[in-house]
Amino acid sequence: MGVATLVALAFRPTPIAVDLGQVQRGPLQVTVDAEGKTRVRNRFTIAAPVAGRLARIDLDPGDPVQSGAVVARIDPLPLTTKVKEAQARLQELRAQLAGVETQRPKSAALAQAQAQIRVAIAAKQQAEARLADAKAALAQATRDRKRAQDLEVAGAQTRKVREDAELAATQRQQELEVAQKQVQGAISTVAAAQKAFSVLKAEQQDPDYLLEVYRAQISSTESTLVNLADEARRTVVRAPVGGKVFRVLQESARFIPAGEPLLELGDARQLELVIDVLSTDAVKVKPGAFIQVDHWGGPHTLQAQVRYVEPSAFTEVSALGVEEQRVNIIADFIPPPRSLGDGYRVEARIVVWEDKDALKVPVSALFRCENQKWCAFVAEQGKAQRRQVIISQRSQREAAVKKGLEVGEKVILHPTEQIKANQRIHSRS
Repeated sequence: MGVATLVALAFRPTPIAVDLGQVQRGPLQVTVDAEGKTRVRNRFTIAAPVAGRLARIDLDPGDPVQSGAVVARIDPLPLTTKVKEAQARLQELRAQLAGVETQRPKSAALAQAQAQIRVAIAAKQQAEARLADAKAALAQATRDRKRAQDLEVAGAQTRKVREDAELAATQRQQELEVAQKQVQGAISTVAAAQKAFSVLKAEQQDPDYLLEVYRAQISSTESTLVNLADEARRTVVRAPVGGKVFRVLQESARFIPAGEPLLELGDARQLELVIDVLSTDAVKVKPGAFIQVDHWGGPHTLQAQVRYVEPSAFTEVSALGVEEQRVNIIADFIPPPRSLGDGYRVEARIVVWEDKDALKVPVSALFRCENQKWCAFVAEQGKAQRRQVIISQRSQREAAVKKGLEVGEKVILHPTEQIKANQRIHSRS
């Protein structure tokens, strides 16, 4: 019996040495870890407001600047010359506008033309009256001639009386023709007077189009003058805010176009944090999430809070040459640090889930089993027992357990393929 026992003990499998961890309760944070950098929240790029020759900028990076201080100057002479030219052109147009009135016929000329029409009409009326008298006289003379002719035939009148009557009728006919010509001449005079008056009235209105032309040119020139005067004033470039100079983009004097960046400035005390993460991690980050900032050069961890997640991702090639879609997370420091500056590198841990009393197990104890579920080996009475585990959240080191493990249980860390159910084990420690 003793020999059999010794033989059984000799052939029993040797316990496998393992590292053990413990299921316990405590705080657990799930974070998205990424590198970030600081950035001045309100950075201003001051550009040249007008084209011209830039004077040398005497500021250097780091120089303090007060709000409204002169930071650059552009030679105003070309613009000043254009302003004077526009002013001279404006005076010329105003003089031409005033001269339009001198091109109109005077009111006295119009009154005289109207008077001539009235005189011509009166003369026409008189000629028409004389024509009527001539017609009446001719009719009477014609009757007298007929009567004289009849009496001479009857022997009651002498030949001379008849001849006198015929002469009188001829004279009346000639007087009628003269009166008719006088009426026609009077009608022509009236028409000529009316035409002259119409011409004067047309000349009175002819300069109206010049008024519109000069007024439009004056309005255009005034607008140009306002713009030129404004540009001339903007040749002195001032700081929109107080702060420090970050970069001087144009140091030397040279000709620059409008919109050319000159320098950057801002308040270095108003820093924000920019962290770019994978888009798959960005969907987990919500505004208000807390951030722990490490490895920034100081002795303690800084705190920050997510302000917003940028709505658009960008493509970046990783060190391995793989294209990645990444998203910027923008956060504010709590409180703002004094030691950091613009563009400083930091390491950030964004808290996306947290439980101050979570049931947690080391991630190294978990492995995938059937149907891609999580399992772990629990040490019970010197043997390994496999358990299926349901977890809710996990960080890089620990996972929150929903079901399958209890507080105080020992689990095998980094289980190998040698570990099987009911395998005898012993702790290395």
